[in-house]
Amino acid sequence: MTFSEKYVTYEGGCHCGAIRFCVMVKEHLAVDCNCTICRKKGFIHLIVPPEQFTLLKGADSLSTYTFNTQVAKHHFCRICGIHPFYQPRSHPNFIDVNVRCLDDDVLSNFEIRAFDGANWEENIHKLQK
Repeated sequence: MTFSEKYVTYEGGCHCGAIRFCVMVKEHLAVDCNCTICRKKGFIHLIVPPEQFTLLKGADSLSTYTFNTQVAKHHFCRICGIHPFYQPRSHPNFIDVNVRCLDDDVLSNFEIRAFDGANWEENIHKLQK
């Protein structure tokens, strides 16, 4: 399932449950980036506008890591360390949800495309909508 006429709502969160969110998805397209941080975190990217994302609980349990350009805000649970979503450098006004942090095993609902983030500057145009 890649595209739908209507939104599907998924819930998700961190490992310990301190952070919970819901996301509305119309386009079941996700990105697997090979940059150093995404590889190490196992992040599968689902980039959505902020109006399709709701933080249900856990704002007080979030910590943020930034590096390099300081544009991306890598949010993670300060209790269990899981990175359920963040503000990406590629789309700083959007939310990037880790598909692996959605409840149940819904990864197969998504078409996953590879992105060469190890060579980010040369490839970013392929990600931007």
